[in-house]
Amino acid sequence: MAATSWEESVKSLKGVILDMCGVLYDAGEDGGSPIPGSVEAVKRLKASDLQLRFCTNETQATREVFVAKLQRMGFDISVCEVFSPAPAAVAVLKERGLRPHLLVYDGVVPEFDSVEKTNPNCVVIGDAAEKFSYQNLNDAFRVLIALEKPVLFSLGRGKYYKEDDGLKLDVGVYMKALEYACDVEAEVIGKPDPMFFQKVLDDMGIQSHQVGFKNKSSANTFI
Repeated sequence: MAATSWEESVKSLKGVILDMCGVLYDAGEDGGSPIPGSVEAVKRLKASDLQLRFCTNETQATREVFVAKLQRMGFDISVCEVFSPAPAAVAVLKERGLRPHLLVYDGVVPEFDSVEKTNPNCVVIGDAAEKFSYQNLNDAFRVLIALEKPVLFSLGRGKYYKEDDGLKLDVGVYMKALEYACDVEAEVIGKPDPMFFQKVLDDMGIQSHQVGFKNKSSANTFI
């Protein structure tokens, strides 16, 4: 797409929200690689009058680590522009005075450092990968089942995702197991939850009809 055509297509917008994996980069064992044209597209957006934010359901690393990886790929991106489930969950936990039992990937645990976790009264699960063992799931189950009113948060609801070595089960599968065992409905934090996107819009100070959104269901090209 020529630069002039691109400018015409977005002139009625005040902001753009970009998904990340599958839109900006493809995942891989070495951290992934940028999708052709994506680095240049981000540069053009930042050079325009549009506000730009990035959304991800990444729950295996802190935003700082995640952003550093993208910067190494050549993206002009900062931590304050990225919205992911873990910081959103921390805000909810603090607002409601909840103390979580965490079943998340080790790399994202630091996001929860500011939250009290002793004597947990809720469970937070994310994409814990190999930490989704029987023992760890059962520990989460025991916390929930012992509560008079179980509270379960899930950082996303994906069924599975693809990496270089094949398909892998995502957090939604384990969320459903705990829902069934404890007769509780999880509160999902992250895409595609409307409240998650509303927080992004609030940060931008604009309304939904003024924003363009690109996710991985669109063509993976910015040419």
